[in-house]
Amino acid sequence: MGAQDITIKAVDGGEFAGYLATPSTGKAPGIVVIQEIFGVNEVMRNLADWMAGEGFVALCPDLFWRQEPGIQITDRTDAEWARAFELLQGFDVDKGVDDIASTIDALRDLDACDGKVGAVGFCLGGRLAFLTATRTSVDAAVGYYGVALGGHLNETVRAPLTLHVATADEFVPADEQAAVHATLDPNPRVTLHDYEGNDHAFARVGGQHYDQRAAELAHTRTLEFLRTNLG
Repeated sequence: MGAQDITIKAVDGGEFAGYLATPSTGKAPGIVVIQEIFGVNEVMRNLADWMAGEGFVALCPDLFWRQEPGIQITDRTDAEWARAFELLQGFDVDKGVDDIASTIDALRDLDACDGKVGAVGFCLGGRLAFLTATRTSVDAAVGYYGVALGGHLNETVRAPLTLHVATADEFVPADEQAAVHATLDPNPRVTLHDYEGNDHAFARVGGQHYDQRAAELAHTRTLEFLRTNLG
């Protein structure tokens, strides 16, 4: 497996960085790994490395580049949480989806990629994974504990989509979870998995709410879904 930082061209001009992890095998499907609110930090790089170890070409773009390139903070201090929420407040969701679309194009242009591209996002990235399935040419998408999905339920899901839902998510009220289920459960393109009693970020290794059992179950479901839809 190899890893490096690469440059991605934005659709509206400019360039931004992405962390690329490639498998040791030949051509493989690509995966856009969509960041949490802490930037392309060690957690996100490790997730990209994990995806590469599972046989995918994983690329994690720096989606905060329009505010400040190179953000790599953690969830360990109050100051870092404050900065993360500041970045979230200043984040342009529509531009973020444009940058994911550019990342999809960049992946498809890589010799290592076989042309199929999926997306896997966490937290903010879970929301963006949903929008990637509604607004881009992605072939499949997975969202972990996506926030603020209630405002997007009128959008048409165009690609196969799996959502991992933390039922005790402190950032997603129960009524919003119910609306997401009511709207998306009947959609044959969408599969929702509930993780009863789990809080937000249950799959963030080292995080306050990390739950190894739930994380491993979600990851197993993610890999099965991606292999089915990108094979």
